[in-house]
Amino acid sequence: MKYINFILLFLLSIFNSNYSHANDLVISELQKGGKIVFIRHSLAPGNGDPDNIDLTKCDTQRNLNQEGIEQSKKIGILFSDNNIQIDKVLSSEWCRCKDTAKFAFNNYETFKGLNSFYQEKFYKYKDEQIESLKKYISSWNGEKNLILVTHFVVISELFNIGVSSGEIVISDKNYKVFGRINVN
Repeated sequence: MKYINFILLFLLSIFNSNYSHANDLVISELQKGGKIVFIRHSLAPGNGDPDNIDLTKCDTQRNLNQEGIEQSKKIGILFSDNNIQIDKVLSSEWCRCKDTAKFAFNNYETFKGLNSFYQEKFYKYKDEQIESLKKYISSWNGEKNLILVTHFVVISELFNIGVSSGEIVISDKNYKVFGRINVN
Protein backbone atom coordinates (compact mmCIF):
# COMPACT_ATOMS: atom_id res chain seq x y z
CA MET A 1 0.00 0.00 0.00
CA LYS A 2 2.87 2.32 0.84
CA TYR A 3 4.35 1.80 -2.63
CA ILE A 4 1.01 2.42 -4.34
CA ASN A 5 0.68 5.76 -2.57
CA PHE A 6 4.23 6.64 -3.54
CA ILE A 7 3.59 5.74 -7.19
CA LEU A 8 0.36 7.76 -7.22
CA LEU A 9 2.09 10.80 -5.76
CA PHE A 10 4.92 10.42 -8.25
CA LEU A 11 2.52 10.23 -11.19
CA LEU A 12 0.54 13.22 -9.94
CA SER A 13 3.72 15.26 -9.61
CA ILE A 14 4.72 14.43 -13.18
CA PHE A 15 1.34 15.47 -14.57
CA ASN A 16 1.19 18.52 -12.37
CA SER A 17 4.67 19.66 -13.26
CA ASN A 18 4.04 19.13 -16.98
CA TYR A 19 0.87 21.19 -16.73
CA SER A 20 2.72 23.88 -14.81
CA HIS A 21 5.58 23.83 -17.32
CA ALA A 22 3.11 24.11 -20.22
CA ASN A 23 1.45 27.09 -18.53
CA ASP A 24 4.88 28.67 -17.93
CA LEU A 25 5.63 28.41 -21.66
CA VAL A 26 2.27 29.98 -22.55
CA ILE A 27 2.76 32.75 -19.99
CA SER A 28 6.22 33.38 -21.46
CA GLU A 29 4.68 33.79 -24.93
CA LEU A 30 2.10 36.23 -23.53
CA GLN A 31 4.84 38.24 -21.82
CA LYS A 32 6.55 38.71 -25.20
CA GLY A 33 3.40 40.50 -26.43
CA GLY A 34 1.93 40.69 -29.90
CA LYS A 35 -0.49 37.80 -29.28
CA ILE A 36 -4.19 37.50 -29.97
CA VAL A 37 -5.87 36.24 -26.79
CA PHE A 38 -9.32 34.73 -27.16
CA ILE A 39 -11.25 34.26 -23.94
CA ARG A 40 -14.56 32.42 -23.79
CA HIS A 41 -16.78 34.25 -21.33
CA SER A 42 -16.69 32.92 -17.78
CA LEU A 43 -19.25 30.55 -16.31
CA ALA A 44 -22.83 31.48 -17.15
CA PRO A 45 -24.93 28.38 -16.47
CA GLY A 46 -27.35 27.22 -19.13
CA ASN A 47 -27.34 27.01 -22.88
CA GLY A 48 -28.14 29.77 -25.33
CA ASP A 49 -30.37 32.68 -24.34
CA PRO A 50 -34.10 33.24 -23.91
CA ASP A 51 -36.06 33.95 -27.10
CA ASN A 52 -36.73 37.51 -25.91
CA ILE A 53 -33.02 38.37 -25.68
CA ASP A 54 -32.27 42.07 -25.91
CA LEU A 55 -28.57 42.94 -26.02
CA THR A 56 -29.26 46.20 -24.19
CA LYS A 57 -30.91 44.40 -21.25
CA CYS A 58 -28.87 41.94 -19.22
CA ASP A 59 -31.96 40.53 -17.51
CA THR A 60 -33.03 39.02 -20.86
CA GLN A 61 -29.75 37.09 -21.22
CA ARG A 62 -27.89 34.22 -19.63
CA ASN A 63 -25.44 35.86 -17.22
CA LEU A 64 -22.42 35.04 -15.11
CA ASN A 65 -23.13 33.40 -11.79
CA GLN A 66 -20.96 34.05 -8.73
CA GLU A 67 -18.51 31.35 -9.81
CA GLY A 68 -18.27 33.05 -13.22
CA ILE A 69 -17.57 36.41 -11.57
CA GLU A 70 -14.79 34.85 -9.47
CA GLN A 71 -13.41 33.07 -12.54
CA SER A 72 -13.30 36.43 -14.39
CA LYS A 73 -11.39 38.01 -11.52
CA LYS A 74 -8.88 35.12 -11.63
CA ILE A 75 -8.32 35.78 -15.34
CA GLY A 76 -7.43 39.38 -14.53
CA ILE A 77 -5.14 38.28 -11.70
CA LEU A 78 -3.37 35.86 -14.08
CA PHE A 79 -2.54 38.78 -16.37
CA SER A 80 -1.54 41.25 -13.64
CA ASP A 81 0.48 38.78 -11.54
CA ASN A 82 2.47 37.75 -14.61
CA ASN A 83 3.00 41.30 -15.92
CA ILE A 84 1.27 40.48 -19.20
CA GLN A 85 0.86 43.70 -21.16
CA ILE A 86 -2.49 44.45 -22.80
CA ASP A 87 -2.98 46.68 -25.80
CA LYS A 88 -6.77 46.56 -25.93
CA VAL A 89 -9.69 44.50 -24.60
CA LEU A 90 -12.62 43.92 -26.94
CA SER A 91 -15.82 42.15 -25.91
CA SER A 92 -18.90 40.72 -27.51
CA GLU A 93 -22.02 42.79 -26.90
CA TRP A 94 -23.51 40.01 -24.72
CA CYS A 95 -23.60 40.88 -21.01
CA ARG A 96 -21.76 37.72 -19.94
CA CYS A 97 -18.81 38.70 -22.15
CA LYS A 98 -18.89 42.35 -21.07
CA ASP A 99 -19.01 41.26 -17.42
CA THR A 100 -16.11 38.86 -17.95
CA ALA A 101 -14.09 41.73 -19.48
CA LYS A 102 -15.15 44.15 -16.73
CA PHE A 103 -14.30 41.85 -13.81
CA ALA A 104 -11.02 40.71 -15.42
CA PHE A 105 -9.67 43.90 -16.97
CA ASN A 106 -11.94 46.82 -15.96
CA ASN A 107 -11.71 48.64 -19.29
CA TYR A 108 -13.04 47.24 -22.56
CA GLU A 109 -14.86 48.15 -25.74
CA THR A 110 -17.59 46.13 -27.45
CA PHE A 111 -17.06 44.77 -30.94
CA LYS A 112 -19.86 43.14 -32.98
CA GLY A 113 -17.41 40.79 -34.67
CA LEU A 114 -17.16 38.89 -31.37
CA ASN A 115 -20.93 38.39 -30.94
CA SER A 116 -22.52 34.98 -30.66
CA PHE A 117 -24.29 33.39 -33.60
CA TYR A 118 -25.36 30.29 -31.67
CA GLN A 119 -29.07 30.99 -31.95
CA GLU A 120 -30.94 31.01 -35.23
CA LYS A 121 -31.89 34.69 -35.02
CA PHE A 122 -28.18 35.67 -34.90
CA TYR A 123 -26.80 33.01 -37.25
CA LYS A 124 -27.54 35.12 -40.32
CA TYR A 125 -24.77 37.51 -39.18
CA LYS A 126 -22.12 34.80 -38.78
CA ASP A 127 -20.19 35.29 -42.05
CA GLU A 128 -20.22 39.08 -41.76
CA GLN A 129 -19.02 38.92 -38.14
CA ILE A 130 -16.22 36.44 -38.80
CA GLU A 131 -15.06 38.50 -41.81
CA SER A 132 -15.13 41.67 -39.68
CA LEU A 133 -13.19 39.97 -36.88
CA LYS A 134 -10.54 38.59 -39.24
CA LYS A 135 -10.16 42.01 -40.87
CA TYR A 136 -9.70 43.64 -37.46
CA ILE A 137 -7.10 41.06 -36.42
CA SER A 138 -5.16 41.31 -39.69
CA SER A 139 -4.93 45.11 -39.38
CA TRP A 140 -3.98 45.08 -35.68
CA ASN A 141 -0.27 45.76 -35.08
CA GLY A 142 0.11 46.11 -31.33
CA GLU A 143 3.27 45.23 -29.48
CA LYS A 144 1.22 44.23 -26.44
CA ASN A 145 -1.56 41.61 -26.45
CA LEU A 146 -5.03 41.98 -27.95
CA ILE A 147 -7.72 40.48 -25.69
CA LEU A 148 -10.94 39.24 -27.32
CA VAL A 149 -13.75 38.14 -24.96
CA THR A 150 -16.22 36.11 -26.94
CA HIS A 151 -18.27 32.91 -27.22
CA PHE A 152 -17.73 29.20 -27.83
CA VAL A 153 -19.08 29.42 -31.41
CA VAL A 154 -16.68 32.19 -32.44
CA ILE A 155 -13.60 30.40 -31.09
CA SER A 156 -14.80 27.11 -32.55
CA GLU A 157 -15.32 28.71 -35.97
CA LEU A 158 -11.81 30.17 -36.04
CA PHE A 159 -9.85 27.28 -34.55
CA ASN A 160 -12.11 24.23 -34.92
CA ILE A 161 -11.72 23.50 -31.19
CA GLY A 162 -14.05 23.44 -28.22
CA VAL A 163 -13.38 25.61 -25.19
CA SER A 164 -14.79 25.64 -21.69
CA SER A 165 -16.09 28.67 -19.83
CA GLY A 166 -13.28 31.08 -18.99
CA GLU A 167 -10.76 29.21 -21.13
CA ILE A 168 -8.05 31.27 -22.82
CA VAL A 169 -6.67 30.48 -26.29
CA ILE A 170 -3.48 32.28 -27.32
CA SER A 171 -2.62 32.65 -31.00
CA ASP A 172 -0.81 34.82 -33.48
CA LYS A 173 -2.44 36.78 -36.31
CA ASN A 174 -2.32 33.66 -38.49
CA TYR A 175 -4.37 31.71 -35.91
CA LYS A 176 -1.45 29.52 -34.91
CA VAL A 177 -2.27 28.45 -31.35
CA PHE A 178 0.58 28.87 -28.86
CA GLY A 179 -1.38 27.39 -26.00
CA ARG A 180 -4.46 27.32 -23.86
CA ILE A 181 -5.07 28.14 -20.23
CA ASN A 182 -8.00 27.00 -18.13
CA VAL A 183 -8.78 29.34 -15.28
CA ASN A 184 -10.96 27.65 -12.68
